[in-house]
Parts: sequence; C-alpha cells; structure tokens
Amino acid sequence: IIQYGVEETLASGVENIIIVTGRGKSAIEDHFDVSFELENLLQSRGKTQELEVVRAVSELIHVSYIRQKEALGLGHAVLVTKELVAEEPFAVVLADDVIVSERPCLRQLLDVYDQTGGSVLAVMEVPKEETARYGVIAAEQVGERLYRVRDMVEKPAAETAPSNLAIIGRYVLTPGIFGALGDTPPGRLGEIQLTDGIRGLLATETVYAYRFEGQRYDAGDKLGFLKATVELALRREDLGEAFRA
Repeated sequence: IIQYGVEETLASGVENIIIVTGRGKSAIEDHFDVSFELENLLQSRGKTQELEVVRAVSELIHVSYIRQKEALGLGHAVLVTKELVAEEPFAVVLADDVIVSERPCLRQLLDVYDQTGGSVLAVMEVPKEETARYGVIAAEQVGERLYRVRDMVEKPAAETAPSNLAIIGRYVLTPGIFGALGDTPPGRLGEIQLTDGIRGLLATETVYAYRFEGQRYDAGDKLGFLKATVELALRREDLGEAFRA
C-alpha cells in the first residue's frame, strides 16, 4: 500500500519523499532499501526477472525517514517533519487511501496549488449517512470541482453535516500549517489532529478543497482493502486476465 502511495507521489512530479514511521515499522525502511542477500541469491540462481523487480523497488526513490515516537495524531505526525520540510510547501499522502485515476490525485491538487498558492485538500462526495466517518468541509464553490473552505467539522452526524464533501488522505499544505499545528492544543485523547490545525490556518490563509477525479478505496478498512486488492489486480497487464478468469 505504501509503495502505491509512493508511486503516485513520483508520478505527480514530487521527488523528495519523507516517510513518517514509528516503533515496529522498520519493515517499511527495509522495503525500499537495497537487499544484498536476496539480490545475490536471485542472481546466483539466474532468476533475472525476479531480480529486476527487487532492484526496481530499491531504485524507486531516495527517501528520508523520521520517527513519530508516540502515536499522537496525524497533526503531530506532520509536525515532526518540520525541520526536514523547512519553509517549503509540501504534500501529505495517507497510504491507506488508495486512489486510482488517470491523472494522479496528488497531481490534481498540485495543479490547484500552482493556480491559487493556497493549501488544498482532496475531497469527495459521500452519502449523507456516511458523514460521521469523515472530516467534512463547509465551503463555497469557486470553480469546477474547486471550493474555498470556510470551516471543517470532524465526523458530523448526517443532520448537522455542513455538506457531503468529505476530506480524503491527500493534502498540499503551505509551511504556515506548522505554526497552526504548534498552536493547536491536544484533543481529548492527547492527539493533535491535522483537521484542527487546518482550521487554525483558516484564520490567516485561504484554504481550498478540490473534488478529485478518480476512484478511492479505503485500504484501512478490511472490506476496502479487499476491494482495492481485487480491482488493482484486475488492472494489471501481467495478472489481470488470468485473475479475472
């Protein structure tokens, strides 16, 4: 799942990637690293195709890692990258949200940022009865698929939701978010939420939302993970036909 998010990021034209990890997640670092033992074994056995696959992963990106020592919320995870990001706009990609689209979802957001200079959130329409599962925006439409965000509500009930536009795990943010997150007090569970930080950013900057084109799968949900596995397998040139049969 993380590799898919990395591939979307690279396809969007972003080359400098930071992965926030934590305790027990060293397999992520190993996945994108050179695997000398495995490569030597494959080479000695003449398994050239498998060797190419393994090398392609390690050559995919140059990545920086930073650890979030405690799971203190998405806002906190963004905040720990402050020294690496510095005073640059940056993107946040949540790998659990798998988005399949002709033009990468992140590229769509970056194009909006290039036009507006403001932070951009990916949103999609959801049934009213599902708004309690998402952060939902209150916004005015200012262009095709484009909205100016006025406020955000975390997991509102259907009868109180300001819209049916739910925030999905793709963001392009200005460095101003770091100051806003620094001023955001932890919530009831001691976590700093990115949604709260963006609400604080609204006081000083214009924030936009873009209703992206594409199909989103929630791979953080068991059923969503299965759907994503099947749909993406069917799309593969090397596996799709046999898998479909």
